Amino acid sequence: MVAVTIWNEYRHERENEDAMEVYPDGIHSKLADVLSEYGHDVRTATLDEPEHGLTKDVLDQTDVLLWWGHLAHDEVDDAVVKRVKRRVLEGMGYVPLHSSHESKLFQALMGTDGTLRWREAGEKERLWVVEPSHPIVDGLGEYFEIPETEMYGERFDVPAPDVLVTISWFEGGEVFRSGCCYRRGNGKIFYFRPGHETFPVYYQDEVQQVLHNAVEWAAPADAPEARTETENIGTPLESLE
Repeated sequence: MVAVTIWNEYRHERENEDAMEVYPDGIHSKLADVLSEYGHDVRTATLDEPEHGLTKDVLDQTDVLLWWGHLAHDEVDDAVVKRVKRRVLEGMGYVPLHSSHESKLFQALMGTDGTLRWREAGEKERLWVVEPSHPIVDGLGEYFEIPETEMYGERFDVPAPDVLVTISWFEGGEVFRSGCCYRRGNGKIFYFRPGHETFPVYYQDEVQQVLHNAVEWAAPADAPEARTETENIGTPLESLE
């Protein structure tokens, strides 16, 4: 059992009628139901809670953090971003979803803007599994399809993934690196493209399977404490005298 925190800015589902219809209790609630059914210990947090629901105590008790943001990236407090980034470097897993590619946290960990091409056209997406031995795609075939979703296309402004697990193709001909694994410090990161506030992507079995697999993959293992950017690397010469 993995201790999972699902963070959602929770704006679309309160302001957009289409989003309300698809996710009446919020995307975070749907994801919590899914991962709880897989046996994980799940809690949720949202933007408008004190400290965005991501207090030190909450993060200390979190093995893997899922993140869904879109409208309100700029409203996330920099101090909270710094706190979460430190936890990732220490070993907490991090699974940014869909439009979280432009969140402050994702940008801070990638060192890039995370920009991409997009088109909201309700097109079919085919996700090709290009690393079939990877645990994140355990239980899947060589590809699966999402009937209607928003298009994301290259160029995706991220560092080359440590492992590219899935590549997406869309009806318009675009392709996209849709399942990207990274390591930062002791933390494991999996960016997963599928998801949208007005399409029922998170109700799909294959997507749910990937999220469960990603949580298990990203959960921390025993490892030495990670250095942070504020720590000295090496030993000052004067201390050797």
